[in-house]
Amino acid sequence: MFLFPYVDIVCLHNIMSTLKELRDVRLEKLEKLRELGINPYPAKSFRNTENIAVTERFEELHGKEITVAGRAIAVRAHGKLAFIDIKDDTGKVQLYIKEQNLQNPDYKYSEVGFEDLHLLDAGDFVEGTGVVTKTQRGEVSIEVTKLRLLTKTLRPLPDKWDGLKDRETRMRRRYLDTTINEDVYQRFIRRSKFWEAHREFFKERGFLEMNIPVLESVPGGADANPFVTHMEAIDQDFYLRISQELYLKRLIGGGYQKVFEIGPRFRNEGLSDEHLPEHMAMEFYWAYADWEEGMRFIKDLFDYVVNKVYGRIQFTIRGFEVDFSKDWEVIDFAEIMKKHYGFDVYNVGVEEIKKILKENNIKTDYDVNIQRGVDLMWKKIRVTVGGPAFLVNHPKYISPLSKSKVENPDITERFQPIIAGSELGNGWSEINDPIDQLERFREQQALRDQGDYEAQWLDIDYGGCNSP
Repeated sequence: MFLFPYVDIVCLHNIMSTLKELRDVRLEKLEKLRELGINPYPAKSFRNTENIAVTERFEELHGKEITVAGRAIAVRAHGKLAFIDIKDDTGKVQLYIKEQNLQNPDYKYSEVGFEDLHLLDAGDFVEGTGVVTKTQRGEVSIEVTKLRLLTKTLRPLPDKWDGLKDRETRMRRRYLDTTINEDVYQRFIRRSKFWEAHREFFKERGFLEMNIPVLESVPGGADANPFVTHMEAIDQDFYLRISQELYLKRLIGGGYQKVFEIGPRFRNEGLSDEHLPEHMAMEFYWAYADWEEGMRFIKDLFDYVVNKVYGRIQFTIRGFEVDFSKDWEVIDFAEIMKKHYGFDVYNVGVEEIKKILKENNIKTDYDVNIQRGVDLMWKKIRVTVGGPAFLVNHPKYISPLSKSKVENPDITERFQPIIAGSELGNGWSEINDPIDQLERFREQQALRDQGDYEAQWLDIDYGGCNSP
């Protein structure tokens, strides 16, 4: 059984009529349809052919009767002829309607007669049964002998020519954005293929996809401010996870060697093109591998995904020419900070940090510490990096979950892939010394106690010690 949703599309234009007036007209049409005995919201469609097949398989289907369905995006009448363009998720096709072909409709099955076409509007969902043909102008069409109404919409689509331009409305009503803007519609298809490619890549390499909690009593795994919620059953506050990290790493401790999860994360912080309070993310953990193996793995992952989703390896992104066939640049954290700001990132005090921020016009709305100050400086550099590149040799004080290098404990075995000015990941060798991890957590908790609400929480259970 097919169920057709109630469609409540927002009208964003104002051409002679108000939204209420336009809706009232459609309500009148709805009532007239009901008076005819037409069910404007049937539960079943008899579609047997996708729209794209009509054009791609025209020679095969020419002269044969098929049934198609979709949203009407244009309704045109010319005397004893009418044309309805309908769109499904594969594309658009034209319904070619002759007056003599739509006589004596069976209203019981939501069929519409030629004289009833004025009750249809762009935005309605309809079904057409007829023979595949070409019009006199050579357009592939369905010469309809039966037209059914599947869903009568009550609000018009945005103006055909002006489109949908208001960014706020587009972000809040994605269903409307995908209906009007084909590029946005295709973007979400690519997004689905993007995550599908990740799953293929990991499973081919022996990783297990796991499900882990979204509600946590102690959030961790990232520098972020969490959302707080309350569980009534036990009268206790919980936090929406800011990362999948600590629970996936618990699974490594539980004996699994290769695990990953794709799912939502929540961070109660700023809004931008790179930061959404709720977003999808992937994290994986791999026992017996270090950060250098991780970098090679990530490079292979990028190569696999971009080829699978886009079928190419060269892109223009935000003005950067990004070529994944080239060797990835390796950027040393200390060297690039020294080059841009003239200080030793491993040996710096908070007052020097504040001075450098002021000299470089990097403004903050809070009293920065060393960790946040260094991160702000890096972000100003990062937007100039086209990549693909790896940022390496991060200081220990901004890497609370990364293992230190043996030759220099102030530097961690950590990397971040940078593409077109954005950080697209974070990887490192894991800390396997519980005492070291506990001390890192204590340092982070001290920062929280001083007012840094993006610092990590002290997680005794994960830290591996029974008491603080």
